[in-house]
Amino acid sequence: MRKIVTIGAVMLWSTIAFAQERTITVASTTSTEQSGLFGHLLPLFEKAEGISVRVVAVGTGQALDIGRRGDADVVFVHDRAAEDKFMSEGQGVKRFDVMYNDFVVVGPKSDPAKIAGGKDVTDALRKVAAAKAQFISRGDKSGTHAAELRLWKEAGVDISAGKDSWYREIGQGMGPALNMASSSNAYVLSDRGTWLSFKNRGELAILTEGDKRLFNQYGVMLVDPAKHANVKAKDGQAFIDWLVSPKGQQAIAGYKVGGEQLFFPNASH
Repeated sequence: MRKIVTIGAVMLWSTIAFAQERTITVASTTSTEQSGLFGHLLPLFEKAEGISVRVVAVGTGQALDIGRRGDADVVFVHDRAAEDKFMSEGQGVKRFDVMYNDFVVVGPKSDPAKIAGGKDVTDALRKVAAAKAQFISRGDKSGTHAAELRLWKEAGVDISAGKDSWYREIGQGMGPALNMASSSNAYVLSDRGTWLSFKNRGELAILTEGDKRLFNQYGVMLVDPAKHANVKAKDGQAFIDWLVSPKGQQAIAGYKVGGEQLFFPNASH
């Protein structure tokens, strides 16, 4: 566009290019951020599409609430029941599967609850409760917290009886929960991605894994612009389309820590 520039009494015409930066806000889980996945994916997306991404990394419940308020363009989370509720409320345009990994029960190598090597997660939790072994819960309404609560219920354990003794809710993300478990030699449910990228393990190790109930699916949704006019629908959808495209799926599969793949793409085309 042209802009008039006045220097003294001389009027000059100057051609100035005003490039409007394209930016979207994605409300997502702490696991996609703390695992390093976004650090891997976003530069690739920004280079491909010319759209920068601002990530708000919180628990899934909070991420969905941010979407409900219209304070994000896209939500990228991992709690299918909560996602389905979000969609049934008319808050999202369409939900897409993106990728999956799994949850693992992590605990001290000394293993006071004797759960090492088992694949039945509910049996492991019952043993933790019976031993009154220290357990750290995120307690933050995240996808991981929701999964943990479902598993305690399936195990038939009333965790309210253990609060403030062996069961501790911290109201924080996966990284802080792992740090607290490491410092206190406690058990904790973690997504595998954050665990693999976690450095401060101390005496912690994966003790229970492989139960099909530990499957962890991630989904992505555009916040409905019909409810919130400020939603950047075109650029938000471009991000979603890239995530589920062959290039985006390949990028997800290519993210590894120590040679181990953290997330497994499973978008349907």
